[in-house]
Amino acid sequence: MATLLRMPEVAAGATEAVLSDWLVAENASFTTGQPIVVIETDKAVVEMEAETDAVLLRRLVEGGTRVEVGSPMALIGDESEKDSDLDRLLAELGIGSPREEPPAVRREVPPVQSAAPAPPVAPVPSAAPVAPPVAQKGGRLFITPIARRILRDAGLRAEDVQGTGPNGRILRRDVERAVAMSREATASGPAPEPAVAKGESARPPRTSRAAAAPGSDFEEIPHSRLRRAVAGRLTESKQTIPHFYLRRNARIDALLALRSQLNDVSPHRISVNDLVLRAVAIAHVEVPDANVIWTEEGMRRFESVDIGVAIASERGLVTPVLRGVQNAAPSAVARQVGAYVRQANEGKLLQSDLEGGSISVTNLGMFGVDEFSAIINPPQSAILAVGAGKAVPVVADGAIEVGTVMSLVLSVDHRAIDGALAARWMAALVTSIEEPLRLLA
Repeated sequence: MATLLRMPEVAAGATEAVLSDWLVAENASFTTGQPIVVIETDKAVVEMEAETDAVLLRRLVEGGTRVEVGSPMALIGDESEKDSDLDRLLAELGIGSPREEPPAVRREVPPVQSAAPAPPVAPVPSAAPVAPPVAQKGGRLFITPIARRILRDAGLRAEDVQGTGPNGRILRRDVERAVAMSREATASGPAPEPAVAKGESARPPRTSRAAAAPGSDFEEIPHSRLRRAVAGRLTESKQTIPHFYLRRNARIDALLALRSQLNDVSPHRISVNDLVLRAVAIAHVEVPDANVIWTEEGMRRFESVDIGVAIASERGLVTPVLRGVQNAAPSAVARQVGAYVRQANEGKLLQSDLEGGSISVTNLGMFGVDEFSAIINPPQSAILAVGAGKAVPVVADGAIEVGTVMSLVLSVDHRAIDGALAARWMAALVTSIEEPLRLLA
């Protein structure tokens, strides 16, 4: 029996996601557990698996489209329905009939980055008209937000664009076609002056925002989905979490010596940050009351030490979570971090990779940053900012010598962890870093 395949809630609380790509062609059969469609959230890419054996009869949504959770993506059925009247089947399910509005509220997904801004273009001349849009229900004109913005920047009107989306919705490709036609018309000759009725004054043509500000040349790059997600999440964090900060320095000469010895025998190259992750896990084991997060119902304390690691990937900032770091050898930590870096760059992190943990570690030491403070990644309760190791004068046994010192700044959620508890945790962390054989226990 034909049924609708609907957009699942791949991330808790999500209201929409992007249908990135279909893995099954129309009229092709698939089996239970087979990946059939790739779904992209703000930070992860998930392959949706089939819940039953079936045939993909018709796609209702194409790749690169944002779809509301619960909205239909495709019509599926059995082999006997391949030659059925699919329009009739859809109508029986309320799609394409007066019983239901268009199956999904869809918006074309903005690209991660754009090319240099196009020069202002003239309105489409009457010599090269664009077909008027399909009449909309109740006279309403449906247009996606990004399509409306492109039209506004190009000085064109939505009323002059033919929409090819559901119910005549104007999509990005429609306005890009209209803009291209306008540029061709402009290149072939100046646009004719519009007739001005007697008693009326001619209004200047619309220009893009860049042209409207003389002397302020700039390139406006649309926000990627990941950039919007990070911005929203961190803004919420600073507005709702009472941050406080602790700063400590740790001498890392012994840590660097141990790292050198480990890399002589380890199958995976171990970084200073990998050892810091192990030290964070040891500190959580020694101070278990810090391995918590705040919830409205109560304090949630964890048995396993799961740690987020900030990765500046080619696609943007992500923080996948390492599981059970208290039981992981340094080489295992290095192997998992390396795998996460590759997956992040390829956009293959799963939503489950980004969830959980009570603390994250972010490191800018490789960029020469001495010290910085980081914003907590909710719902976690802390984040450790690691600076560069610097050769500085230190006092040892009453004498001054040169030592390599690294700065550590802990940002803490005061609702979950108070100052004294955070100070004890920082002391345990510094001890583990300065006595690194603890990391091998």
